[in-house]
Amino acid sequence: MTNPFISLSNSFRIVVKTEFDFEQSNPLQFSYMFRYTILITNTGSKTAQLRSRKWNIKDGKGVLKYVEGPGVVGATPSFRPGESFEYQSFCPLPTLDGEMWGHFLMVDEEGNTFKIDTPVFRFEVPAEYIDVY
Repeated sequence: MTNPFISLSNSFRIVVKTEFDFEQSNPLQFSYMFRYTILITNTGSKTAQLRSRKWNIKDGKGVLKYVEGPGVVGATPSFRPGESFEYQSFCPLPTLDGEMWGHFLMVDEEGNTFKIDTPVFRFEVPAEYIDVY
């Protein structure tokens, strides 16, 4: 896994770690699978629930894709002050590297919505997996 990518946004801390998944990749078909683990922590004083996410995914050629939807991995976790939620997901790319960033849409206990921004986090196939000719 890489060193963590960290952001602080609207009283939430987001820590992201990425890893190349060799077993799920197929370089002959330009298919590279990356896993990422996200830890979200409420560092504030109000309870809030994660409702949706929006991702920007850019491959190594600069092609940008967008993904959005409800919750994360089928969950819409609530966070009391000090509570955390961790999940793992994946990102397939057609290139050896890329990056991803976005935000989570939250709603607090009073019904106010707000965003928490993720850090920009990078994906990269480690050098030991790349054939050098």
